[in-house]
This record gives sequence, C-alpha cells and structure tokens, in this order.
Amino acid sequence: MLPPAAAFLPEITFQTSRASGPGGQNVNKVESRVELRWHLLNSEILTDEQKQLILEKLAGQLTAEGWLLLSAQDDRSQLRNKEIVLGRFHALLLKSLRRPKPRKATKPSKNAVRKRLEGKKIQGEKKASRRKLE
Repeated sequence: MLPPAAAFLPEITFQTSRASGPGGQNVNKVESRVELRWHLLNSEILTDEQKQLILEKLAGQLTAEGWLLLSAQDDRSQLRNKEIVLGRFHALLLKSLRRPKPRKATKPSKNAVRKRLEGKKIQGEKKASRRKLE
C-alpha cells in the first residue's frame, strides 16, 4: 500500500523557474513553473520490493542516477502548480506499483469454432463461384 503524497514531502525537493507560454507581463517576473525532484533509491518510505518494481516500470523516466523529475506549468499560480505536480507524482507511483492480473488461458467454445468454420466455408464458396470454369 502506498502512503499519501504528503508522506513523501521530506524526500522531495522543489525547484521553481519562469513558465513558458502566455501570461502577459506576469510571465516575465513570476516563477510559476514547479519542478519536482525525487530520488528513488534513497527513499526510506518504500520497501526494496516497491523500489525494484518502480525502477522497472519507470526506467525510461528516471535519470541515470535514479532521480525522477516531474514539472508543472499549467497554472499561473506557483502553489497550484506545486499541487498539480504532487498529484502527478502520486498517480505515477500508484500506476507503477499496480500489478497486472495474470491472464487465464481459455479455449473458444465448440459453438464459436463451428460458427467460424461455417463462415469460412461460406466465404470459400462465394470465392469459388467467381472463378472461371474450364
């Protein structure tokens, strides 16, 4: 079970910068873009098994040193962007810790096989009727 996003706050560092995009004069003077930095391997909240699972699932999103970097610049407010990036972080961890259900092998029913073969026979007869007679 994954603890809430607030439990990770001591392990997370935030960095702000100027956001790109529209915003008028505000965009030139306010640092509203928020970048979240979290080091997976140094986390004391997660178990080794959870760390390994996250490492496998998020291999493409982690840096070579094991840092996860997420950013948000959706809102003009720095505080709101911080909330957004924390939500994304928690959702990403939840998604990476979810294990898929094992697939159960099944066989098609006899009726389904019979219908498929009948359909193939009808299609074959249709094509055979189009051939030239020699």
